[in-house]
Amino acid sequence: MEITVAQIKELREASGAGVLDTRDALRQSDGDIDKAMIYLREKGLVAAAKKEGRVASDGVIGSYVHHNNRVAVIVEVNSETDFVARTEEFQTLGQDLAMHIAMANPRYLDTKDVPQEVLDGERAIYRKEAEATGKPAEIIEKIIEGKINKFYDEVCLLRQPFIKDDKVSIGDMIKQSISRLGENIVIHRFARFALGEE
Repeated sequence: MEITVAQIKELREASGAGVLDTRDALRQSDGDIDKAMIYLREKGLVAAAKKEGRVASDGVIGSYVHHNNRVAVIVEVNSETDFVARTEEFQTLGQDLAMHIAMANPRYLDTKDVPQEVLDGERAIYRKEAEATGKPAEIIEKIIEGKINKFYDEVCLLRQPFIKDDKVSIGDMIKQSISRLGENIVIHRFARFALGEE
């Protein structure tokens, strides 16, 4: 059975789970929203969404230096307690995020962090490209929105596919960690340094 974007959106709004998790739940339940919700609850992914609003003020600074010493990253990952921050899973999460940032080079943490002037510039480029195809205006708008979404996937850390498992986004990976560790987890900030770059 083919899963529609509308079904994924409906389940995401109801559960707060990530796109990949909702799509998987819908596939497992043959598109039945109620069964998919039960599937997500069994996996603990609905509970993760409820924990996301809680204050995360403890945590770790994850770091990574590439073997050639030309790229380095530090990332602040917060949890609610030092108990969780000291766990091996949380420490590994910090290291994995730092390595991912070194390799994937995100420019922003999330879509809300992309400056409006950057978005306007990208939209102008995509509009020019789409108008050159001669397609109708409503199709051009859909093309532009599709390209903006792809742009977000490339430059926003939480939307990037994880380098060790490209079937899961960084945002979904954080939600899975929230579910397993039982606390809210937030990537607060990161810095990537590459030799010779400003």
